[in-house]
Amino acid sequence: MNTVVHSLGNSQAVKGPPAQDIKQVDILLVGTVLVLLTFGLVMVYSATVASGSQELEVNFSPVLSHLAHILLGVVLVIALRFSRLEWWERLSKPLLVASILSLIIVLLPGIGVNVNGSTRWIAMGAVRVQPAELAKIFMVVYVASYLVRKNHALSEFTHGIVMVGTVMVAMAILLLLQPDFGSVVVISLTVMAMLFLGGVRLWHFTLCVVFAVTALAILVWIEPYRLQRIMSFLNPWSDPFDTGFQLIQALIAFGRGEWLGVGLGASIQKLYYLPHASNDFLLAVIAEELGFIGVLVVVVLFGVLLWRAFVIARRADRVGMHFAARLAEGIGLLLAIQAMINMGVNMGLLPTKGLTLPLMSYGGSSLLATCFALGLLFAVERAIQPRPGAER
Repeated sequence: MNTVVHSLGNSQAVKGPPAQDIKQVDILLVGTVLVLLTFGLVMVYSATVASGSQELEVNFSPVLSHLAHILLGVVLVIALRFSRLEWWERLSKPLLVASILSLIIVLLPGIGVNVNGSTRWIAMGAVRVQPAELAKIFMVVYVASYLVRKNHALSEFTHGIVMVGTVMVAMAILLLLQPDFGSVVVISLTVMAMLFLGGVRLWHFTLCVVFAVTALAILVWIEPYRLQRIMSFLNPWSDPFDTGFQLIQALIAFGRGEWLGVGLGASIQKLYYLPHASNDFLLAVIAEELGFIGVLVVVVLFGVLLWRAFVIARRADRVGMHFAARLAEGIGLLLAIQAMINMGVNMGLLPTKGLTLPLMSYGGSSLLATCFALGLLFAVERAIQPRPGAER
């Protein structure tokens, strides 16, 4: 398979890849995204088809809604692919400010919608928007721009850590007020990885990691429900019908699936026992119905997505498009880290975080935000192609 296809030689480091590559796209990345979307659609259908008001009543509404969001997301990816990266670089600060304002607005009485004790959504008619989803992406855009603008000063602690850290802390506080601890973890890990790849000093980065781990530990300790999640994660069997119920049901689903699964659509856990089977715990349904092989396919697909993002970033660096490179790295890391945390929660390796599996889980805001991020990644891939008439 010819993916993006021609490696860049030293003579092309500045002038870009051959002109015949102008109209080519990363076929492997496109294929991976489409497979994840299709796989997710099938599994959302399997997880929700019997979720009607009466026992085992067939319900097509969730899968039709999910399909509509997929189609809208594909249109969004295609539209953003033709956007100019210069716009996003110039707008990085205004977009960050807008995302912080949206996180403030969602907390205002009468505006934010409370679901299960969390105020994370803004209702716009029949549509609910989750500002945190776009805030993750705009934070990545801002950090990518910052790393390029301050490249000469990243060795200084103030510019390398403190400036970005201050913005990160402000966003984290607003997210914790919702509360949305999972998004704080995802953004924190993504930003720290971007700083490391961007060239901050190792001992500065180490100090940042120590501070972040300490802060997360304190946040867990001072909030009873977070501490309870940690304790139930460590020993879910101590309270199998309350705090440990969700994890135990997910583990049962993994156990029933064994190597090849019980068969597509044949899950028992999704019918009666496993909460949030179509979103947070979709991987557990995959494990039960398709077994270890099904889970392995999902892991490999996200691994390929991260790999292609870093290939695109490396190519952007070679042609001197450093903002594009940092942006591609950040998007790849953002999606991979969220997927990794979701998988870890489903497998009982991490405490419950309330995060969806990108591109696969049911949920309009999450899916469209992921497609938004991928649209930017494809914009990077398109930008590193030479324009017609460019010299070889």
